[in-house]
Amino acid sequence: MNMWKLVVIILPLFRLHHTQQLGKLIRFRNISRTDKRYSSYIARVHDSLLRRVLRGEKYLKLYSYHYLINGFAVLVTPDQVDKLSRRREVANVVLDFSVRTATTHTPQFLGLPQGAWAQGGGYELAGEGMVIGFIDTGIDPTHSSFSDHTSEHPYPVPAHFSGICEVTRDFPSGSCNRKLIGARHFAASAITRGVFNSSQDFASPFDGDGHGTHTASIAAGNHGTPVVVAGHHFGNASGMAPRSHIAVYKALYKGFGGFAADVVAAIDQAAQDGVDIISLSITPNRRPPGVATFFNPIDMALLSAVKAGIFVVQAAGNTGPSPKSMSSFSPWIFTVGSASHDRVYSNSIILGNNVTIPGVGLAPGTENDTMYTLISAVHALNNGTTVADDMYVGECQDSSKFNQDLIQGNLLICSYSIRFVLGISTVNHALETAKNLSAVGVVFYMDAFVIGFQLNPTPMKIPGIIIPSPEDSKVLLKYYNYSLERDIMTKRIVKFGALATICGGFKANYSSSAPKIMYYSARGPDPEDNFLDDAEIMKPNLVAPGNSIWAAWSSVGADSVEFQGENFAMMSGTSMAAPHIAGLAALVRQKFPNFSPSAIASALSTTASLYDKNGGPIMAQRAYAFPDQNQSPATPFDMGSGFVNATAALNPGLIFDSSYDNYMSFLCGINGSAPVVLNYTGESCWVYNSTIAGADLNLPSITIAKLNQSRTVLRSVTNVGGNETYSVGWSAPFGVSVKVSPAHFYIANGEKQVLSVFFNSTANSTTASYGRIGLFGNQGHVVNIPLSVIVKITYNTTKT
Repeated sequence: MNMWKLVVIILPLFRLHHTQQLGKLIRFRNISRTDKRYSSYIARVHDSLLRRVLRGEKYLKLYSYHYLINGFAVLVTPDQVDKLSRRREVANVVLDFSVRTATTHTPQFLGLPQGAWAQGGGYELAGEGMVIGFIDTGIDPTHSSFSDHTSEHPYPVPAHFSGICEVTRDFPSGSCNRKLIGARHFAASAITRGVFNSSQDFASPFDGDGHGTHTASIAAGNHGTPVVVAGHHFGNASGMAPRSHIAVYKALYKGFGGFAADVVAAIDQAAQDGVDIISLSITPNRRPPGVATFFNPIDMALLSAVKAGIFVVQAAGNTGPSPKSMSSFSPWIFTVGSASHDRVYSNSIILGNNVTIPGVGLAPGTENDTMYTLISAVHALNNGTTVADDMYVGECQDSSKFNQDLIQGNLLICSYSIRFVLGISTVNHALETAKNLSAVGVVFYMDAFVIGFQLNPTPMKIPGIIIPSPEDSKVLLKYYNYSLERDIMTKRIVKFGALATICGGFKANYSSSAPKIMYYSARGPDPEDNFLDDAEIMKPNLVAPGNSIWAAWSSVGADSVEFQGENFAMMSGTSMAAPHIAGLAALVRQKFPNFSPSAIASALSTTASLYDKNGGPIMAQRAYAFPDQNQSPATPFDMGSGFVNATAALNPGLIFDSSYDNYMSFLCGINGSAPVVLNYTGESCWVYNSTIAGADLNLPSITIAKLNQSRTVLRSVTNVGGNETYSVGWSAPFGVSVKVSPAHFYIANGEKQVLSVFFNSTANSTTASYGRIGLFGNQGHVVNIPLSVIVKITYNTTKT
């Protein structure tokens, strides 16, 4: 099978060369692309091409793409690839590539109940009529977060949506309802590669992983759903737009992630079905090759989706904190980074010497602050077990290795090694061991080789704690070993003298230092190509809550082994941040149904917050190890425009609008791009009289990759509020002088105003520097425009 290759063949839209097909084409141009006759006809055109080119040869066509792009995915040999690529009907041949997956309190943290929800009539109406399409691992339709019977106010049927629900054994009839209105799965590429396992991946929209169920409920899960984990009630959950409808397009799977051919098919179907918003918590496994990162099948399919009026949200990726680690590239995609919110769950253990050690663990405490004896697992082995025989026995994975008489009624100490990080050992197995041995609870200390690893709070049904710091773990072990009494002659332990009590970790604490940018959140500058040239596009666009997020979990979810069997899970990542924005975008579109995708992006961006709850600058973690000890103020390449302000986004005052033609002019301006643009879109760059650089796109930010002496950049704003007078202020990036004109302007509702921004380099530097432009309206609107200048070049004034 190594000789076979899965490729995506792109055909320019309607570039047909047979006169007998031309009459059919004219007729089919008069019907909607959503009409089944259209899709059937395009599929027949693709089949005819394959038969003509590969006469009598074996091949396997997986998909015909017909709504957003004209093309198909096919399994062929290298020789067949060559034959196809030489045909004049074929514009582009792209090798398939792999992709990967990158809340009880966040509505309150974002101010939704008293702000954005209240403005729209309360949570009972928040997002109503909007359809959010999720390209993810599917959904568990039995979860109460997706029921349509949780409210006395019936869900409407959105007339603009035409999707269907697949019916399979795993996803039976009745799985969909007025809340979950569409569900399909796409796995042809995975199946042809031989990596699809139907027993765990489910050949249906059902979620065998948990990730898709989690992201869907963050954006649009029902309001007031009880979160019960490990028998404890952690509050009630709600999506950002709890009245929005959900449509699921499963293209990612538990065992292997996913492939571009399947993802493009999912995007194409979602657009054809009529979704309002597409949410992708996925990123490519590698930077796309070619002229520019923007030219890949997924981003180009999403460009067509934006052309159709669909707002597209994508996770930035979890590859931070290094510069240029961004995994979402294009200006028409709204890229979301991950920030913390103010709720944290902490646990602690108090030792018999009155030392308190902090830790994590969603666990009960020991009763009545009673002190219990500590017993290390390696000191409670059966006679037939030694550490020499099993070097990992201290991880407490097998109760048969231990002496129950020693452990019963005491606290069992277990080691937490890299094997837990890799999933080889699990907290659940250690808890089962403790339960079988009648231990009061479990204390995990961190192996010295696991340096700086960040732990999510883990649910435990018995008293327990994980000490994440190796230094604190040493304090525990020093006290424990010092308290042991040994026989002078045999050195055997005759008494375990160390005592401790576990305080418990069910109670949430609230921090004033939130939000902060998480260490794993991918960073800009946006890489334009594989040579890591800087694109003049600010990425990420924005940050949103993404760390320690409670949300719905699939009944068979296995993405996090610690939450197996639970109905909710706490997860972290940019995957969790993106659906926050998808849901909030639904609120914006609900209020402004005529907003273009770029107008929605502008409303979310220009109103973002630059400060944490304490009024200080938002901080960004700079290291994987000990991130809270390695942080500094966030820049636009860390947080984009800032942290989302959901309520302000519903009243932006001014917006920056960009069209499909603007994006095409930008793509045509990339050196050597004209053939690629033609291949993907069927449009010639000659149609666009002028091209524009990335910095000249009408975005709510300005990024200049290389400022060679001076440059003027224009921005156009449109007033979507009342008549207002604005004054302009700015802070210039280091090594740059800035002037904005006009410095004051009056703008009536619906009118436009052009701003001219002059940049002048005052120092030679290759280090990025940052500034801001602020537009301050006399009716209270504040419009925030971040500035980033990377390379600065000025006149050489040195005398020789």
